[in-house]
Amino acid sequence: MNKSSFERPLMADCVPDLVATARGDLPATLVIRGGTLVNVISGEILPEMSIAVQGARIAYVGKDVSHTIGEHTRIIEANGKYIAPGLLDGHCHIESTQMKVTEFARAVLPSGTTGGFFDPHEISNVLGLKGLRLMLDEARTTPMAAYMQVASCVPSTHPGLETTGAYIGPEEVAEALSWGPDMIGLGEVMNFPGVVYGDETMIGEIQATLRAGKVADGHFTWAADDWRLPAYAASGVTGDHECVTKEDVVERLRLGMYAKMRQGSAWHDVAETIKACTELGLDTRRMMLVTDDRSSESLLKEGHMDFVVRLAISQGVKPVTAFQMATINTAERFGVARDIGAVIPGNIADIILLDGRLADVHVGMTIAAGQVVAENGKMTAVWDSFTYPEEALNTVKLEANIQPEDLELAAPIAEGTIGAKIIHVTENHVDTKEKHLPVTVENGKVVVSTSGEVCKIAVLERHKQTGNRAVALVGGIGFTSPAAIAMTVAHDSHNLLIIGNDDALMAEAGNRVIRMQGGVAVVTATGVTEFPLRIAGLMSTESFEVVAAQSAAVSEALQSAGCTLNNAFMTLSLLALVVIPELRLSDKGLVRISAEGIELVSLFDEVVDNTPVAPSGNE
Repeated sequence: MNKSSFERPLMADCVPDLVATARGDLPATLVIRGGTLVNVISGEILPEMSIAVQGARIAYVGKDVSHTIGEHTRIIEANGKYIAPGLLDGHCHIESTQMKVTEFARAVLPSGTTGGFFDPHEISNVLGLKGLRLMLDEARTTPMAAYMQVASCVPSTHPGLETTGAYIGPEEVAEALSWGPDMIGLGEVMNFPGVVYGDETMIGEIQATLRAGKVADGHFTWAADDWRLPAYAASGVTGDHECVTKEDVVERLRLGMYAKMRQGSAWHDVAETIKACTELGLDTRRMMLVTDDRSSESLLKEGHMDFVVRLAISQGVKPVTAFQMATINTAERFGVARDIGAVIPGNIADIILLDGRLADVHVGMTIAAGQVVAENGKMTAVWDSFTYPEEALNTVKLEANIQPEDLELAAPIAEGTIGAKIIHVTENHVDTKEKHLPVTVENGKVVVSTSGEVCKIAVLERHKQTGNRAVALVGGIGFTSPAAIAMTVAHDSHNLLIIGNDDALMAEAGNRVIRMQGGVAVVTATGVTEFPLRIAGLMSTESFEVVAAQSAAVSEALQSAGCTLNNAFMTLSLLALVVIPELRLSDKGLVRISAEGIELVSLFDEVVDNTPVAPSGNE
């Protein structure tokens, strides 16, 4: 099969050919004939409609396109099928799938996602603008309409709270936004306290974005009725995916923001947020469906944006409205509705054909930039591979000599029990809860049981050889036997994160990840499971199918050790993300996120019982 290129030419350059095709003087390159059109502009379902395509763009939409058909026009009969615009993901981090952009495209195009708005702040936290540029260059080789955003928070807050591998400020934002029209805006501004209280860097980044004529995305986790949300909106941030209730959606819409309702693999927010439509009846034109993010396993088993649209429909949203939330609303939010998001004359021909009921969102064919790229769930298009340079493959600046004693947790008492703050995992949600529990201390060290509720969590700085290391306690993992997991996927600084209930296994897991130059390792008393992620310690060099299998193996290893969290790997990878309430761990220590702001806090509370613990008969 010949390799293809997927150019997306400017509308202005296509006008003569589009008009000539529309009047019948220039044969169409592709015609889709006789389907039922999902018109997301008018909100109608129109039977017996046909589409004529010239190159990458749509030339004609109507009942009869016979005048556009020439000897070499490819004709697709769409009888009995729905014709809809390709689906768009309005907030996604490709790195969170552990796939590089090429493999992500191969994974999502067959299920109808033809484009997205991608915030590569994972690789940017490791490699800075170099990493962003690599992903942009790779994205440009694929059939997707891949719009990139500049990471706004590298680091996510400030260097006093965490160590990252790079720095991005206003000058870097301005530079990246000059790389082309597919550099679409500023990625989620997670340092929302910095914006509200006038942090010079954050304000400067937003100003650089607005001066470039681009949009700024948000991330606001204070309560929906917090007086500071209007202050955040006043900065020019006009979209936010941190909506977990219908009230969150309402308040953002009232301020003129786009409310993004997400259904990732590990966080399930659509059922609650969509009630702003189904129960409250609010205007949906600024409601968007997004993933943020779906794992390779989820993509393989459930799909991508097609899954999210199906879910919204199952919650009572009209099918055409759900499609609007994943197409035209998203395109309008980013100012590119004249290119993507609707099947109308002039737009890029990103089109999907759907079999069966519209509500089933069963994608039978995907057309991207005027070319058939996938049929019946399989890719049909191929394109040149993309190779990452060595500097992107060797980013773990640690020696593989972690010792069990490096993971010990010193207590302020010699023996007894002491109150401690516990990071408690909340299943299917991005937030954690701050719990306070008594923990046992022996010989001045905290002791965790291999079958108890509490595990250790450690973060080791891996970018700049600072030697920073922090150890704390985490609950809700569920391990019922000796086990540990280590990973360099640890949002957003992506230092080495280790979780477990056995110091020796934790050390071994950490050392295995270092030797792999990034990835995931699960170590139990019965075996080892490894998932190499060489690209920045975040993405695999392997195919979608291999990545999905290796990710599934990690899930199975965690489950066999007692961790039954839904999509546990993705959930655990967020435990170092110091901008999501309530408690996280960075290489600098324990971080609390509350309505008062973000701060480092001590691990231990007051002494509960300082009575020495008698040794057991086995000691």
